[in-house]
Amino acid sequence: MRSEIARLFDLTGQVAFITGGAVNLGLDMASALCAAGCAVAISSRELDRAQEAAQTLAEAYEVETLPLQLDQTQPSQITKAVDDVLAWKGQFDILVNNAGNGPTNGLGMFERSPEDIQQMISINLIGTLNCCREVSRAMVERKSGKIINIASIAGLIGRDRRMYQRNEMAGVPVDYSAAKAGVIGMTRDLAAYLGPHGVTVNAISPGGFQRKAMPEGFVRDYSDRVPLGRMGRDGVDLKGAALFLASAASDYITGQNLVVDGGFSVWQ
Repeated sequence: MRSEIARLFDLTGQVAFITGGAVNLGLDMASALCAAGCAVAISSRELDRAQEAAQTLAEAYEVETLPLQLDQTQPSQITKAVDDVLAWKGQFDILVNNAGNGPTNGLGMFERSPEDIQQMISINLIGTLNCCREVSRAMVERKSGKIINIASIAGLIGRDRRMYQRNEMAGVPVDYSAAKAGVIGMTRDLAAYLGPHGVTVNAISPGGFQRKAMPEGFVRDYSDRVPLGRMGRDGVDLKGAALFLASAASDYITGQNLVVDGGFSVWQ
């Protein structure tokens, strides 16, 4: 690789905080940033999972890592996590808001309890907003930073739930879609708010990624709806998008939602 291109993606000396970074897509993105030389703090609701992932990353990429316990529905825990990262490295260059999910009882809305709906919104939207709020304070002071919010194609399109029902899967609740749509809208306005302070804010909306526990019928049905003919691959398909938005290669990009779904959302 030519040096000028390598420099665009080099994160040596930078510090990233990745919420929900211990497993799956969060760990993939943490790996990509570590491979580019970034020091990474990763959080999980379970500290031992964060510790295990942080150790794995440190050994694999020879970078510094910091494991954190964080339930982002608790504002005091967000404040503590931010303070811990600042005590560790004194700066934030990158925030990846990946923590999410929540209770998935029921396929749509009528089966959902008010408590499930409230918790889903609290985890996926309000928690993400509060993480942005606290971390961006430190970024504004330095007049630089990159925020990447992980949304979902669920925030862009309605779902044909028959695919889930015939494969006996829970599917995506309406309140999850509402939360992720909120993340996309928040990303746009936060980009406008923080742009004058030198901070970029973008979102990534992944489509479906194949997991071992998924029924073969669902993988087949879903893949048939994707122009590229397959589901996303863990360890592969989200790394490039995350590194791009975290690096100097995207310095003039803000307020955007990068859809990583093999074309699922455009071919219905």
